[in-house]
Amino acid sequence: MWNSVGRISFLPSLNLSLRSRFRGIHPIARCMSQGVIRMDSRPGPDRALTFRYVTSVACLYLQPFGVRSMSSSGSGWYESVADSAPVHFTEQLLISSQQMTTLPWWAGIICTTVVLRSIITLPLAIYQATIIAKIEAVQKEIAELAHRLRYEISVRAKEKGWSEKMCRYHFKKNLRRIVSELYVRDNCHPFKASLLVWVQLPMWVCVSLSLRNLSVGLEHVPAGLQQQLAAGGALWFSDLTIPDSTWIIPVSLGLINLLITEVYALSKLEQSTFQKCVTNFIRGISLVMIPLAATVPSSMALYWLSSSCIGLAHNLLLRSPRFRSLFRIPPSRSDSPTPYRDIAAAFVNKYIK
Repeated sequence: MWNSVGRISFLPSLNLSLRSRFRGIHPIARCMSQGVIRMDSRPGPDRALTFRYVTSVACLYLQPFGVRSMSSSGSGWYESVADSAPVHFTEQLLISSQQMTTLPWWAGIICTTVVLRSIITLPLAIYQATIIAKIEAVQKEIAELAHRLRYEISVRAKEKGWSEKMCRYHFKKNLRRIVSELYVRDNCHPFKASLLVWVQLPMWVCVSLSLRNLSVGLEHVPAGLQQQLAAGGALWFSDLTIPDSTWIIPVSLGLINLLITEVYALSKLEQSTFQKCVTNFIRGISLVMIPLAATVPSSMALYWLSSSCIGLAHNLLLRSPRFRSLFRIPPSRSDSPTPYRDIAAAFVNKYIK
């Protein structure tokens, strides 16, 4: 399809592919794309059409209508992910759940989010809390063993005449071995605490892109589904295929995410420099999500807001002593018999007084 100078030589195949991609697009954009092909078909030395020109016209005229744009390589990573099998599977899951419940789309999105977060991420959050509690319990034993190891290394260094550098080498080597054995003994390797992120983030991306595909009405989306989403909103977001012009959902999303971050920060007795940097980074991401949520379809923004609200509820639930005892989460140093009262008091002391 490409000649030596990187130009498109088989124009009929390009014409067919572009027509199939642009089917259902705004007539102005379709005419522009077809006009480019006709211009290329004229005889003359400049009849070959560069791919850059096609992509510039497509991006200029098609993006305002919410259609996937083409990158300089033909299909960007964003388009590849949005057209992947997991995203299509999630689309069918959303459509099937809405058809079974016969709820309006705004209620169906919220209910689906509640179900997914409750049966997938909540058990993983409980598992994560269990691993973190075990790691905190092991830290005290690690400190005691490190003190004893340091003494043994100093005695051995005097016997064999080790240098300071050699002492540090043997100390770190043996301490890593001891820590690894303790993690294996208690089955609490720190990597297991990140399992929630590795599941929750792909799920969040798949549901978001699925709602985006359904809202813009791509080729593979069943006919009439975009119109259902357009009429499936409520209150001020009656049309789920367009952004929330009132900014109520985006601002609410940012506030909920900031509240989640503050609940985490206030519940910690003390934070390291790295933890403070991570907390500030998450605060920045929460603020960036506000204008981002104001540019996507309301269906996506509603899902983000629902997911954040459920995440906040799960976060508070995992701090309940009764809930932790019910699911046999080991006690940790940061546990409190009155966690909600302590968080409220810390919030008042930090931001009000």
